[in-house]
Amino acid sequence: MAPDLERAYRAARAARPTYPEVGATRERPLPGGYHLLRRRRRLGGGPRVFDRAAAAVLAWRGQRGAGLHVYPGGDAAEGGTVLLVPRPGGLRLPGPVIPCRVVWTADEPDRAGFAYGSLPGHPECGEESFTVLRDGTGTVWFEVTAFSRPAAWYTRLGGPVARGVQWLAAGRYLAAVAAAVREP
Repeated sequence: MAPDLERAYRAARAARPTYPEVGATRERPLPGGYHLLRRRRRLGGGPRVFDRAAAAVLAWRGQRGAGLHVYPGGDAAEGGTVLLVPRPGGLRLPGPVIPCRVVWTADEPDRAGFAYGSLPGHPECGEESFTVLRDGTGTVWFEVTAFSRPAAWYTRLGGPVARGVQWLAAGRYLAAVAAAVREP
């Protein structure tokens, strides 16, 4: 599988995002004409919770916790290209390789995270962000925000099912980062 992944990775690195609103999840409002998703989870409070959550998000803990293999690995870095490979239960099953580009990162006192955008071959067209936020009371939140529309035949055909999968995946990202924050 590694040679196939490396070939797909080289192609993805040379590709451009499949949507014009690159970086739109950084600020509001989100663009029209897309399905919008926003889910958030309270993680706790204080600097330790914020720092642990930020480190987990940038290390792809949400994606890994949702059953995705991140190729080639390493922390999320602006301009970086990754392939997300579904591996439910850690199994290597045939399925889609999902190419993404990290379009922005944030490392601020009260905000940390990143967003990736779709590249050719991604089942959706759009962008998804993973942001840790600390509000004025010191409460730390993890938020997943996305705008997307179907790109592959199976996501167009699947319509509501594809939206349900996206909703469930966002919930798994939230749960995985919350679990990482609670680790000893």
